[in-house]
Amino acid sequence: MGEFVEAMGQLAAGVSVVTVREGRDDVGATVSTLMSVSLDPPLVLVSLAAGSYLTEMLLRRDRWAVALLSDGQQAIASRFATPGRPSARLLLAGAPHHRGPYSEALVVEGGVAALEAETTQVVPAGDHTLFIAAVLAVDYIDPAKTPLVRLRARYRPVS
Repeated sequence: MGEFVEAMGQLAAGVSVVTVREGRDDVGATVSTLMSVSLDPPLVLVSLAAGSYLTEMLLRRDRWAVALLSDGQQAIASRFATPGRPSARLLLAGAPHHRGPYSEALVVEGGVAALEAETTQVVPAGDHTLFIAAVLAVDYIDPAKTPLVRLRARYRPVS
């Protein structure tokens, strides 16, 4: 199993933060498994650990947001990668963000892009759950920023 983890660590992946509003609270997590699935209709897929709190929330709430982080947002990525159930509002204290008009989720600002999505299909896959979602809106795109990626267990800017 260790060799598999090490092998997959050789694959660079974009770093994103997925957020969802659940009642009076907001939750989120750092992910490196966001991918585009379809252009027509626009669909994305995110893979989350089956037992995670965020997975629990996404099974209850269909609409969520995702911010594709940029270089300089390593601290935000680390905050949202912390185990447990800290409130996203707490994790975003002092960081620019807004509430998405479609998902009501907190959207991290300052990344390379942000989307709001609505889950259309949930697929159990080993120890993970795949959420396939229709893109409701592109909140922003900033092509001037450098994307943040995860490679060999470290956050790195794309050079």
